[in-house]
Amino acid sequence: MAEVYIRVAEEENEEPMEIPSEDDGTVLLSTVAAQFPGACGLRFRSPVSQCMRGVRLVEGILHAPENGWGNLVYVVNYPKDNKRKMEEIDAASAVKMKRGDMKTSDLIVLGLPWKTTEQDLKDYFSTFGEVIMVQVKRDVKTGNSKGFGFVRFTEYETQDKVISQRHMIDGRWCDCKLPNSKQGPDEPMRSRKVFVGRCTEDMTADELRQFFMQYGEVTDVFIPKPFRAFAFVSFADDQVASSLCGEDLIIKGVSVHISNAEPKHGSRQMMERAGRFGNGLCF
Repeated sequence: MAEVYIRVAEEENEEPMEIPSEDDGTVLLSTVAAQFPGACGLRFRSPVSQCMRGVRLVEGILHAPENGWGNLVYVVNYPKDNKRKMEEIDAASAVKMKRGDMKTSDLIVLGLPWKTTEQDLKDYFSTFGEVIMVQVKRDVKTGNSKGFGFVRFTEYETQDKVISQRHMIDGRWCDCKLPNSKQGPDEPMRSRKVFVGRCTEDMTADELRQFFMQYGEVTDVFIPKPFRAFAFVSFADDQVASSLCGEDLIIKGVSVHISNAEPKHGSRQMMERAGRFGNGLCF
């Protein structure tokens, strides 16, 4: 019997390759496995019913269907466990390649100094990788910064690196994260930063830093200019910040009130409250 070549593919819609049959018209499973490692059989789609049918396998020998091998495309069968392992290996080996193709997202940058411009943001974040976009959110009426902004990178690897650490921008610690993560966009700042109300004008940033260091490591002290009778103090440990909220503390003979810092939603209320108690209460 003349040698016959059958068309075999790993998947039904893939380009097939020709595999030679034996003199008796059968095909050795070992011949298929030589081209498709791990193969345990073949199947084909019936031209009549359009259903998939298995090729008869006896002791490692594949036998042609009733009407012969014909011009059909035969699809390789794999053991379920082996196929799963192969898919896992393929997925693992493709992670790095696919990771480079993952789309980046706009990241929110929290705790920006009021003076920080978009050019400042671009200059800083460009040290990590190529920057697509930067934006500082500003008040529509006054044009003043709202204390946060956005940045987007070209590479996903760069985005991951930026999210994994805190950032010192224009002398202040800032957080950079995905806006749609579980915590609200300003949650990290509220967890480590506290609002200090009823401050007096003679209180300096150094004095506030020295005072609050008795409770834990202080990473940042910010007093707005012009003076508005309040300040922000940031700690390295969010538990320290949380424990101080609601307390009235005496600094330089003045009672100051500690509360959650709400840079995005509560700034107006905080300033109004600070204005009402701006002169402080002496004891």
